Amino acid sequence: MSTDSTRYPIQIEKASNDPTLLLNHTCLRVKDPARAVKFYTEHFGMKLLSRKDFEEAKFSLYFLSFPKDDIPKNKNGEPDVFSAHGVLELTHNWGTEKNPDYKINNGNEEPHRGFGHICFSVSDINKTCEELESQGVKFKKRLSEGRQKDIAFALDPDGYWIELITYSREGQEYPKGSVGNKFNHTMIRIKNPTRSLEFYQNVLGIKLLRTSEHESAKFTLYFLGYGVPKTDSVFSCESVLELTHNWGTENDPNFHYHNGNSEPQGYGHICISCDDAGALCKEIEVKYGDKIQWSPKFNQGRMKNIAFLKDPDGYSIEVVPYGLIA
Repeated sequence: MSTDSTRYPIQIEKASNDPTLLLNHTCLRVKDPARAVKFYTEHFGMKLLSRKDFEEAKFSLYFLSFPKDDIPKNKNGEPDVFSAHGVLELTHNWGTEKNPDYKINNGNEEPHRGFGHICFSVSDINKTCEELESQGVKFKKRLSEGRQKDIAFALDPDGYWIELITYSREGQEYPKGSVGNKFNHTMIRIKNPTRSLEFYQNVLGIKLLRTSEHESAKFTLYFLGYGVPKTDSVFSCESVLELTHNWGTENDPNFHYHNGNSEPQGYGHICISCDDAGALCKEIEVKYGDKIQWSPKFNQGRMKNIAFLKDPDGYSIEVVPYGLIA
């Protein structure tokens, strides 16, 4: 199990050299799936790619993304959601929509802070925010509010924060013109950046794309991903992970973030996918042993051909192969 002193100095060869690796999806639990799916499709233009119902365990998964024309098919002839970038997985545990006392933990309220937000990048942020307001979408922060006038935060039906940014930036070569809305990144707060950066880079092979330090507010942002396509920028690409470090947390032995899977629940996980997820998990097991916490190990849970491991802060990371039939 990971501890504050655990380090991750060994590079996993499979993660470092596998061009098929991608940060596939982010999972959020929702109270009412009909309401949540309608929100993301009608207000932001996402498409429902797939729905999977698990009657025995009494939950359903809804996979959405912004329109894409390059998603391959799985062996059932359905969109292979596990080989696409920028996928949002909404998880519904049956019956929550009928419980008036059930509330999702959005990750931003004490004492259960941890997950921060998802981020959509758009071509014209002023137009997007105006349209959302006219449609009745609620905001945590409008463009005109706060110190940063170039970002906004909308609220989804469960109170999750959706950061809105623009990829149309002066002096930027790509993209040239509008390329539609993009699911740019997912933000989680971390206690110790040295430890977390080692984990994500060496164990999972995710590269550090950029760092943004905010000295006056005493926090640093680290943006990681498996690469940026030539025709994109770090603001228009999809499947980026943002790690937020509030200075000083690493020095407090009693400090910890809420991982979203302990009660009260909300955020679920990010998912890493590749051609051979079993080989990746096997190498991590061999090289790191009990320094990595699994729940479960690959192919050892009720759902086959998947694994879940935990990062240094206890956030869950799913690992799946392309073409998985959920």
